[in-house]
Amino acid sequence: MCGIVGAVAERDVAAILLEGLRRLEYRGYDSAGLAVLDGEGALRRHRAVGKVAALADTQATTPLGGHTGLAHTRWATHGAPTEANAHPHVARDDVAIVHNGIIENHEAIRRDLEGRGYVFSSETDTEVVVNEIHAGLEVGDDLLAATRHAIRALDGAYALGVISRREPGRLIAARQGSPLVVGVGIGEHFIASDVAALLPVTRRFIYLEEGDVADLTRESVTIYDRDGRRVERPIKTSELTAEAAERGNFRHFMAKEIHEQPRAIAETLEGRVSERRVLAEALGPEATAVLDRAQRVQIVACGTSYHAGLVARYWFEGIAGLPCDVEVASEFRYRTHVVPEGTVFLTISQSGETADTLAALREAKRMGYMATLAICNVPESSLVRESDLVLMTRAGPEIGVASTKAFTTQLTALLLTVIAAGRHQGLDAEREQALVQALRHLPRQMEEVLALESEIETLAEDFVDKRHSLFLGRGVQYPIAMEGALKLKEISYIHAEAYPAGELKHGPLALVDSEMPVVTVAPRDDLVEKLKSNLQEVRARGGRLYVFADAATAPRDDDGYRVITLPAVDEVTAPILYTLPLQLLAYHVAVLKGTDVDQPRNLAKSVTVE
Repeated sequence: MCGIVGAVAERDVAAILLEGLRRLEYRGYDSAGLAVLDGEGALRRHRAVGKVAALADTQATTPLGGHTGLAHTRWATHGAPTEANAHPHVARDDVAIVHNGIIENHEAIRRDLEGRGYVFSSETDTEVVVNEIHAGLEVGDDLLAATRHAIRALDGAYALGVISRREPGRLIAARQGSPLVVGVGIGEHFIASDVAALLPVTRRFIYLEEGDVADLTRESVTIYDRDGRRVERPIKTSELTAEAAERGNFRHFMAKEIHEQPRAIAETLEGRVSERRVLAEALGPEATAVLDRAQRVQIVACGTSYHAGLVARYWFEGIAGLPCDVEVASEFRYRTHVVPEGTVFLTISQSGETADTLAALREAKRMGYMATLAICNVPESSLVRESDLVLMTRAGPEIGVASTKAFTTQLTALLLTVIAAGRHQGLDAEREQALVQALRHLPRQMEEVLALESEIETLAEDFVDKRHSLFLGRGVQYPIAMEGALKLKEISYIHAEAYPAGELKHGPLALVDSEMPVVTVAPRDDLVEKLKSNLQEVRARGGRLYVFADAATAPRDDDGYRVITLPAVDEVTAPILYTLPLQLLAYHVAVLKGTDVDQPRNLAKSVTVE
């Protein structure tokens, strides 16, 4: 969730650190700071509450410079968003640290350190780590030994960057449960919580593994595993470019990413489907044996990815004939499970570092699931590395906190998985060909929907002064209604809830009046006539209906209805297509309300804490 950038170089690193923070703003944060070792060997620090721009203003007024430094954007867990709680944290003007994650036993460590004379200036769990490292230096450890000694005392998750005025050309990094990469340069090396932060200075990266500790100087990177053994980790070249994380001609990243969806879907399909079938190699060489033995599927995910899992449940059971359960990752971990024989454990995550999903995966491995499969967008993420099978979504960088193209590419990857699994369960070749053709048509159909943007922008004007909204869907479209409601509340701060349309008369109908917009997704399917009956219940009570529908089944656009007609689409791929107008509606409502579309309040892009 928080962002880390660090550097040890032959040049001044302050500008590199600030630019790295700017490129991590999408992750969500409430304060920012940087610390550098200056030319006189002193440890200097700036911190600011709010945006990175406030930190940059402080840096412009009182410049700090040096060849070794750390920077951080904080998303508050322990302690309010204040300057005192902002990172980097410093011990006795000697050691500086940045930290992502949560130290669960920080209170016990704090009491011990206070007993040894350490005074704390923040409410954070992080400050215990920097003081513990300082204590190690005081008894004669070098910076690497002091850091390794300190982390042995920690329970919880962490990604750490550490510098000290005692060793000005050295930067120590460590990870356990939170992502951290090393950027490899010439005469300089870097660390970051995301490769996007470092793309302007390098495209060569080492992805640290669980328990790794890295010792960086200008000339070298030395890595030790959790047992203290020196290890080699491969250097990988990122296919991303610095420009990939730019807005281009779009006002917001979210708008850019909505419009990138036709290309992203095409990329996710590329090389995985022929004219007639899903290629056997799509899920990797070991998938065939797993799918042959699969008897059911357990899906675990969070947030938007959870909604993708709910859609996939309809597909697994309706197309592949495999029983499928879906659960929120944070709930899955804390109940007793019965693991049926032959169950595939399927996780979905945009970042591959979602703490609850990762923890559920690790628990599943202990519980004896037949195999684990990850649907993910980040190739070197923990989720990908720890899963037996992987299907990458190829969405490209997604900067906006409210997920758009990550969701639709997840759905596409899930449908590929369902078709591949269905073949092993007796799905006939003619049905498979029809499904593949429906997927191949999606990019063009998405372009047609995006062409309706101006019409949806006008629709958004009706929502600006509203405080609540209902979203309705039936069958496989109910999770899409859930996703539409989530998007509206995430970025416009309008309270929105989704219901299966048939549940209206069991309670929610009491909320309906002229001030409660009701948004409905109504593609042509077996449930559309029943859905129309539900809409009449809303209309009879004075509710204002906003209906996204197929031309063949759409109600008339008259009193009580606003209808947006979408292109005809296959019933199976309709959930993917009908997501787009809901994204556009939420986006334009947020723009009209003047909210921070890409970085909505209180939220973070990559949720790396429980």
